[in-house]
Amino acid sequence: MISFKSPANYPRIRRVNDFRELVTTRFENGVNALCWERQLEGDFGEIVEKLGAGEGIRIVDDSCLSSLPVSEAGRVAIEHLLADQRRLREHNLDPVLNCIHGYPEDDAAGPVATDVFSFHADSATVEADTWLCTYHGPASEGLRNDEAQRRVDVPATRKELLKRFGGEDDEAFRAYLSEHCYDLHYAHLPSARPFSFGRCNLWRIAVAWPGNPVPPCIHRAPITGPGEPPRLLLIS
Repeated sequence: MISFKSPANYPRIRRVNDFRELVTTRFENGVNALCWERQLEGDFGEIVEKLGAGEGIRIVDDSCLSSLPVSEAGRVAIEHLLADQRRLREHNLDPVLNCIHGYPEDDAAGPVATDVFSFHADSATVEADTWLCTYHGPASEGLRNDEAQRRVDVPATRKELLKRFGGEDDEAFRAYLSEHCYDLHYAHLPSARPFSFGRCNLWRIAVAWPGNPVPPCIHRAPITGPGEPPRLLLIS
């Protein structure tokens, strides 16, 4: 089991003790990520095995989970998956369980990659949060806000984007950056040390929305190589 290790002296992450605290704690005083750290019993790897080989991202619904022919340890893991989704639905959220064999990559030649392997912030037009839990496979990764710089603020990158835009560095250019989500992606500073969200920990992280009192939590999907196991990821 991979546990979460909080970056040293980093006050933006707060551990909570249970789901109720995870739901009710407000993002304020600079805190932009809440982690319910857990050790869950059960064999989540068996679930991935029973789902079988595949490509891309497969959505796993409750009926599919419940019908898998698994051992007792696999059944315990399934109950955890169903319970987490029930918790979120009871709070008017719409969780999705994905079995991820691979993500599409941004193959377009350009100064800013906008796929999930790039450190980024989620965004919304109204108040919202992102919920994440990796049960199997490589876990999501985070980056301290003070160890990150928006890619559009890197002078060479901004110059190239401005060239592609073909205009002035004005409100229209900023709208162009937002429309293509360039302004949501970050480069890590040379001294940065990304951290793992860990397996089975349920996270609630801040996103960029108008009026949010805290900066968004910067994160990414883990960069995986050949032979890495599929990810079993809950997201809402």
